[in-house]
Amino acid sequence: MTPQTTRFSSWEDAVHWLRAQPDRQGLVRDGYYDDPLIDAAERYRGSDEWQAIRAWLPAQRGTALDVGAGRGIASYALAREGFRVSALEPDPSALVGARAIESLARDARLPIEVTREFSERLPFPDASFDVVFARAVLHHTRDLAAACREFQRVLKPGGRLIAVREHVISRREDLPAFLAIHPLHALYGGENAFLLAEYQAALDAAGLRTRAVLAPLDSPVNLAPHTPQTFCRELTRRTLSQWPPLAAAVAGILALPPVWAVARRVLRLVDHRPGRLYSFIAEPA
Repeated sequence: MTPQTTRFSSWEDAVHWLRAQPDRQGLVRDGYYDDPLIDAAERYRGSDEWQAIRAWLPAQRGTALDVGAGRGIASYALAREGFRVSALEPDPSALVGARAIESLARDARLPIEVTREFSERLPFPDASFDVVFARAVLHHTRDLAAACREFQRVLKPGGRLIAVREHVISRREDLPAFLAIHPLHALYGGENAFLLAEYQAALDAAGLRTRAVLAPLDSPVNLAPHTPQTFCRELTRRTLSQWPPLAAAVAGILALPPVWAVARRVLRLVDHRPGRLYSFIAEPA
């Protein structure tokens, strides 16, 4: 049985199956689906991705909403940063949903309150949060514009939306190609991607002023689980597959910080991969 012929009725069942596959353990670990959950959450907190996100957190540690919180790894990281966290997760699962977050909060003794609801229907008063954090959430929304309006509504004046690792396509016709190569879509479905302009239009229409748009290679937030070194090795392996020694040498040169700084600007001009990752930092206008 392969991912191409296996289809599950819930994400919990899909992850159970994934964790049982010896050849998929790298994917399990990269997705923080491994146990103990508290160890996976601590690994996320120590990752290059989270360290880059920390730079965008407001200095004042107040209230934070983790939207589409999944297993709670970002809720854990936010709470460790000193925020009082509300975790929004509609899936009740004890493996990949609300009950997993509740267990994590108890084990870690952290102030995380769990609410089972969807992003487009936030059960919180206006101006409730200093931070709304969304990791790989916007591209899953049933109504992108409605979700962004809700994020704006619950943000305090001066608050911040941090929406990271959102899939982008260059043309609507690219969506089937992205879904075909996504390593998890075949298991359960539910993946999606929008045009970059569609994300920006939804944020603008909601009254959210964009402070930064991080392109795929601009930040460890989007590169994870790759680093510049591993990304360069993979790039040269694919493009110079017939000359392994040359590929290794070129990868080493590309990964040098001054060279990488130039290379990623050049690659950004030609990077049209369907489903590439962008991140958005925005504030109430």
